[in-house]
Amino acid sequence: MGVKRRAFLIGSALVAGGGVFGIKWADSSARERATALTTGAKDGSFGTWIKVGEDSRITIYTPHIDIGTGTSTALAQMVADELDADWDKVSVESAPAETAFANSTLGRGFLSDMSGKPGMVAALPESLLSLIARAMPLQITGGSSAVRFTGQMGMRVVAAAARLALVEEAAEKLGVPTGELTTAGHAVRHAKSGKSLSYGELAAGAATRTLAETPALKAAKDYRFIGKPVPRIDIPAKVDGTARYGIDVNLPDMRVATVMAAPVRGGKLESVDEKPALAVKGVEKVVKLDDAVAVVATGYWPAIKGLRSLSPRFSDGGNGSISTASIFAAHDALRKGGDPGSSAGEGDVEAGLAADGTKLIEARYQVPFLHHAPMEPFALVAQFKDGKLDVWGGLQDPLSSKMAAVKASGLDEDAVTFHPLVLGGGFGRKLPMYIEAIPQVVALAMDLPHPVKLIWSREEEVAQGAYRAQASSVMKAALGKDGKIVAWQNNYAQPSDDGGGAAAKLFYTIPAFAQDHYKHVSNQTVGSWRSVNATQHGFYNESFIDELAYAAGADPYQFRRAHLAEGGRHQKVLDAVAKAAGWGTPLADGHGRGIAIVECFGTICAHVIEASVKADGSPKVHAVWAAVDCGPVVNPGNAEAQVMGGIVMGLSAAIGEAITLDKGAVQQTSFGDYPILKMADSPPTVRIEFLNSDAEMGGLGEPGLPPAAPALANALFAVTGMRIRSLPLLNQAGAKA
Repeated sequence: MGVKRRAFLIGSALVAGGGVFGIKWADSSARERATALTTGAKDGSFGTWIKVGEDSRITIYTPHIDIGTGTSTALAQMVADELDADWDKVSVESAPAETAFANSTLGRGFLSDMSGKPGMVAALPESLLSLIARAMPLQITGGSSAVRFTGQMGMRVVAAAARLALVEEAAEKLGVPTGELTTAGHAVRHAKSGKSLSYGELAAGAATRTLAETPALKAAKDYRFIGKPVPRIDIPAKVDGTARYGIDVNLPDMRVATVMAAPVRGGKLESVDEKPALAVKGVEKVVKLDDAVAVVATGYWPAIKGLRSLSPRFSDGGNGSISTASIFAAHDALRKGGDPGSSAGEGDVEAGLAADGTKLIEARYQVPFLHHAPMEPFALVAQFKDGKLDVWGGLQDPLSSKMAAVKASGLDEDAVTFHPLVLGGGFGRKLPMYIEAIPQVVALAMDLPHPVKLIWSREEEVAQGAYRAQASSVMKAALGKDGKIVAWQNNYAQPSDDGGGAAAKLFYTIPAFAQDHYKHVSNQTVGSWRSVNATQHGFYNESFIDELAYAAGADPYQFRRAHLAEGGRHQKVLDAVAKAAGWGTPLADGHGRGIAIVECFGTICAHVIEASVKADGSPKVHAVWAAVDCGPVVNPGNAEAQVMGGIVMGLSAAIGEAITLDKGAVQQTSFGDYPILKMADSPPTVRIEFLNSDAEMGGLGEPGLPPAAPALANALFAVTGMRIRSLPLLNQAGAKA
């Protein structure tokens, strides 16, 4: 989920066409609009994100949505430290879904990652990045970016600059040098005279000052909140029921709708007999959409009953022959006779694979489509009244959601308001570019004289996902006489190459490696899934290197270690997890250990899993140890929860989850045939260690997931001698090594 290249080009073109003055004027105008939406006459707005009220209270307007990750608490910790604030006087609200609140810092962070030239990106003026963010528009929650980008690169900087502005304002009012002033308890203090001015008294004036672009940030020794397990501020409302989700929105005279789309993606609605639905008490209307049929009723139960009474006819859009098997066959055909869409690597791989005296190992891996399976299916509310459209929902990019509603309605941007709500899970599914529910609810609202709540059934939500791609890889490597890898080739097939195959890139020290991407697109919508392409490539790479260790007669941990830079971050993480798990110590009969290490989103994470095989042949995970280097940790309790959540989700996907196709349609319908890991099957022991290094801050929402599948597969090999090269585990028994 990075910044699109075209947006950067748009911004560059505007620089050339409009000039720097025009960009600065546009940025200033946007900030004025943002201030008007959130700030009173005697309040102060700093960088659109932070408001210091007349009562000295600090309000943070976060451009990220509460998706259950606790980032609002971490952002508040960062702002409170830089502003010398009292915790009980800091609150967090969702930023309005307006272009003035587009997240330019997110753009800066993603551009730094994608370009590999953070210094060059850092030199770009904030006004240019703001313009690009508004043009996209950019208000995403995803990519493990909220704390490492918005927090570290944005809110801390703005908060530190705001504190300087408050000090400068106080110095002018008190007639003293700034060096004699200190800040504490929402006030600027002058020790010599005993005088002080509250932030509220200074806010309006300080907000008119030019904020420092590179203010000095607090040193770690001066933190009061960063690095502490501060209780999450979002939890009380979720416990007492006051947190508002899409399904909680109720408007006067509202109707409820539910929908059924073409079971084969790409198909269209051909016909439907409305009479059975209209015969259901409470059903008021059947609405025909291009590729779906919706039933509108006085409540959800009559709506779903009416929908299930229908027998709509859909075309298959020419996709009726697609199946899970046909997709994998297409992958193999591309590898045999197609040209890779993109390639990367270094060294002479062909020569390394063909060298005399080497041992050649080859393996084929495959992974299925994966569903996001959020707890909350789509539940959006829309009302079209007096030429204005309002939409309520919990989605991962409120600003882009608004623009999707603008496009669907044909209305001007000023006539559409999107009201962001809490999400009941997302994992990438609730990004606007994948959400058919937005044009659906807009079409219903503009067709009805009432506000309408659109609720997707679980069956619809499973059958119409934006799945992680079905993918496969053929891996080849050669071992030298010394037992070390001399060449490595990854031929992988999937829809996207992930911006040049970043997730496939090796961090191991190997003389020659290459990765070739073969692009294959099916009829399914594919989208970002938690940790994106690191899931499949983590499974490929860390399973294959385990196979190489076995072929070399080496210990899997020591074999990895020998291919990592001595004393580097990766080796330290690997050593830490091996030590924590007691690698090499005796295990109970029938138990095995597996190890894996993956880097993504600026964070290195390694797992050791202890597992066995139950009597029914299914895996039993007894314990998981994780070591994580994400740089500085803002909230240890929440960081641990994020890694633990990634571990459980990764195990769930590895063990039982798969979306399969037959005759172009998804075969799964709900949790009965798309099994999510149950509490009883979750590992009873999970130990997580953070190295808390001096590296740049990395993400935490996603990196805990990718090592889970290969670590489990490697543990099961240690028990059974059977290699797991295809997921999920419950669908196959592996191939003997």
